[in-house]
Amino acid sequence: MPSKKSARLAALTVAAVCSAASTVALTSPAHADTVAIHDIQGTTRLSPYAGRAVTGVAGIVTGVRAYGSSRGFWIQDPNPDADPATSEGVFVFTSSIPKVAVGDSVTVSGTVSEYVPAGTASGNQSVTEITKPTVTVVSSGNPVPAATVIDAKSVPGKYTPAGDAAAGNSVNGVTLRPKKYALDYYESLEGMNVQVADTRVVTATDPYTELWVTVKPRENATERGGTLYGSYTSQNTGRLQIQSLGATADFPVANVGDTLAGRTTGPLDYNQFGGYTLVANTLGTLKSGGLERETTRKQRTGELAVATYNVENLDPSDGTFEEHASAIVNNLKSPDIVSLEEIQDNNGATDDGTTAADVTVNKLIDAIVAAGGPTYDWRSIDPTNDTDGGEPGGNIRQVFLFNPKRVSFTDRAGGDATTAVGVKKEHGKAALTVSPGRIDPANTAWTSSRKPLAGEFVFRGRTVIVIANHLNSKGGDQALHAQYQPVVRSSEVQRHQQATLVNAFVKGLLKVQKDADVIALGDMNDFEFSDTTKILESHGALWSAIKSLPRSERYTYDYQGNQQVLDQILVSRSIKRSSDFEYDSVHINSEFHDQVSDHDPQVLRFEP
Repeated sequence: MPSKKSARLAALTVAAVCSAASTVALTSPAHADTVAIHDIQGTTRLSPYAGRAVTGVAGIVTGVRAYGSSRGFWIQDPNPDADPATSEGVFVFTSSIPKVAVGDSVTVSGTVSEYVPAGTASGNQSVTEITKPTVTVVSSGNPVPAATVIDAKSVPGKYTPAGDAAAGNSVNGVTLRPKKYALDYYESLEGMNVQVADTRVVTATDPYTELWVTVKPRENATERGGTLYGSYTSQNTGRLQIQSLGATADFPVANVGDTLAGRTTGPLDYNQFGGYTLVANTLGTLKSGGLERETTRKQRTGELAVATYNVENLDPSDGTFEEHASAIVNNLKSPDIVSLEEIQDNNGATDDGTTAADVTVNKLIDAIVAAGGPTYDWRSIDPTNDTDGGEPGGNIRQVFLFNPKRVSFTDRAGGDATTAVGVKKEHGKAALTVSPGRIDPANTAWTSSRKPLAGEFVFRGRTVIVIANHLNSKGGDQALHAQYQPVVRSSEVQRHQQATLVNAFVKGLLKVQKDADVIALGDMNDFEFSDTTKILESHGALWSAIKSLPRSERYTYDYQGNQQVLDQILVSRSIKRSSDFEYDSVHINSEFHDQVSDHDPQVLRFEP
């Protein structure tokens, strides 16, 4: 999966230039209407005044955003109507630094607009705004309207209504039912002053000074303080993103399980980086939950330990080699085989045709030795330049590290970027035609994506075939909070094709040797309950071993308040049927603000 950093930078670029293109266009009458904020907001997601000029809209300033590409301020009517579906707040987009202050009583004239963060193609909901405003300050120092409390009692248990089929499954025109659906509830408060209190952090502070909390501490709670995303139908309604209108330096640096004690108060916004967001004027006080990084146990003499670890675009210029090495040695206890994903070429993002990654890999191996670990050997195949996706110029690929004192690699010549690995019978056992080799690399399923790397290993006389994967990312999927419900997960199409090819290859191995020890592991970019995983598992070829863990421990990634599975180790029948295999999702990154990768590594131990 592309790093959140690169995806976020791309989204920021889009946000800065697409304001006009992302506005829902409606016909504008010639006259201006004098209306109240709740009239502008209406009872659906789209304002009945969208595209129309309004005048004399009255309200109290509740928040001022003087930074970024969406400068402006929020106003709220201190005299609400009786309809809970109509918000009493609205954002006034100024583009330049606003000349108002919190507590100012103002009247605003301008044009009502529906702005879609990240553009209409994103499928996101829109934000009702007043644009091109003329602002009159009537008085200053007024009390801000009391914040609406968002808590476990106020947020409904159902996440979203179904979209209108006649409108392409959009919820935009569906009348809000804030007492029934969480997304309707949040929409009914869009632009209003809101408050949460004593909320638990469920996604750590990121580099963009934002974090996620839950107002429902018991909702799908994990043992370490997060919130589990366990199926498409069990959405976590209590999640809410927190940003701040204050100084960046004052934003809390939090880990999962910490608490924002006391009150956090400010306008409720909506953005492309997570949907509904409390943009705080007042932040609660950070209270540490004391979360510590996990350490797995060391494998026993007769156990083979196999791990997968996405090291997030690692190249020689990075300053994270010592930390990754320490994680492998101290937290993973030096597994016998480590499948690394996102190893970049020797000059990283420099796009000059370089594809070799020996400098990158050997720098990591040296760091592992310095950390007290073994001198790993390694195998990989350099990709054809700029064909495998990821950061442009980076040429990411999977790499096998293995401890030659514990396990040997069976080299079979002929593997390269374009040659397909096959299956053959050797001495009555399944073997690879080339090792290492790539699975069907010319197949269109792998266009702009990483090709699986297959390798043949021997441990204590037993052959184990390992397939390192990094399937197509989720880029392009609609967000859980999108206007289209159910959301469209367009990236699945290619990922399903890829899973079908991996499954077919494993079935070919098992046809030759039904009790072959086969492991397919890596960043699958999909959940353990997904159709991608079901395809990988089909016909009993493989089984995702993370499902051996209790549900509350099944996560490898933390995204927008949802702890979820992206990294998996799938095993063949012979391994699943053994009584001695053990799986561990080692939580060292995803829950922490100072993560060196956004993925947690996974370890499988078994006796071949």
